[in-house]
Amino acid sequence: MNKIVSLLIVLALVVTLGGCTMSETGQRTVSGSMMGAAAGGIIGAIAGNAGMGAAIGAGVGATGGFLFGKHKESERAAYERGRRAR
Repeated sequence: MNKIVSLLIVLALVVTLGGCTMSETGQRTVSGSMMGAAAGGIIGAIAGNAGMGAAIGAGVGATGGFLFGKHKESERAAYERGRRAR
């Protein structure tokens, strides 16, 4: 369990320091992945397999973050089209 926690801390630091050059969708994908991995690791630890839970959670979180980021991009594009149409 200590290895997973250490890995998550290191990954969070890397994402935090390197996140400034990413697009908003990329940042949301990584954030979703991190949150999903943390939640999946906790649930997996309760169920008996923290690594599998973290992996599944990371995949689900990354997918959710990506889809949310794309939704926000299309929302912003629609807003800009509406502003230009005035």
